[in-house]
Amino acid sequence: MSGNADVSFRGAYPNGGTDAYPTRLSAGEPQLLDRLDPVVQGSAADGPFDGEELAAHEDKGYTILEGLITPAEVQGYWQELGRLLSDSSLKTDERVVTEKSSGEVRSIFDVHRVSELVGRLARDPRILDRAQQLLGSEVYLHQSRVNYMPGFRGNGFYWHSDFETWHAEDGMPRPRAVSCSIALTDNYPYNGGLMVMPGSHRTFVQCLGETPDDHYRASLKEQEIGVPREDDITKLAASCGIDQFTGPAGSALFFDSNIMHGSGNNITPYPRSNIFLVFNSVENTPVEPFAASSPRPEFIGARDVTPLRR
Repeated sequence: MSGNADVSFRGAYPNGGTDAYPTRLSAGEPQLLDRLDPVVQGSAADGPFDGEELAAHEDKGYTILEGLITPAEVQGYWQELGRLLSDSSLKTDERVVTEKSSGEVRSIFDVHRVSELVGRLARDPRILDRAQQLLGSEVYLHQSRVNYMPGFRGNGFYWHSDFETWHAEDGMPRPRAVSCSIALTDNYPYNGGLMVMPGSHRTFVQCLGETPDDHYRASLKEQEIGVPREDDITKLAASCGIDQFTGPAGSALFFDSNIMHGSGNNITPYPRSNIFLVFNSVENTPVEPFAASSPRPEFIGARDVTPLRR
């Protein structure tokens, strides 16, 4: 595997252009574009998922695995989250994102470098082998973070496709990336659990609005550019429906980079926290952003494509 970005696609470029997934339009009517790339690029012989599980992931765009990590491991990671929150050296670190309204910590990015424990988790064969199998190649971490959603005042995140942002602002050529969200708290239907639209990963939703400079500073708190129109969300929901990631702590959600997803506010007493790892194929490395003046910082969209090793 070369590790170089391959920008040749399996379908025709829209309007004869050089970008298979144009977005952040300054004018015109956004379109719902057919995905031009496969979802699963490995086979049952390549990793832990069997053929039936791979077919289900291809169809829905996501897979939930209960009990991927043990209760004892969950406790260890939960203690690590508490340690990170109390680390005074991180208080002014740009990798720490706070809630727009309350100022409480919302996320810590680049957490696999901040925490040796999380760094080992990203290389755990239970996770890494599945990511490599789905993407059909060696992988690197495009992004990592830990998310905190406290009880009573945890804010959700509006409907979006991660790939739309990674394509527009990081220069990721194709949706050949997969995210793994590992629940460190029980995920109920009522404490802000992640919602996904099964099958929506087969449709790329164009968005309106040019990307401002340093857009990441605002978008990590509340995204306003790179979100679909309500009409397009309604169309997708009507055709795909909405599922939710629920389950006990230790469960994991693997989901395609282009699936439409979002979360509601958490007004319950029950917090919801997770470790979030984004694996990108080494054959899909970033180029110049497709709809931004410059790439986002390395801690949000990595350009160091060193393959992960166990």
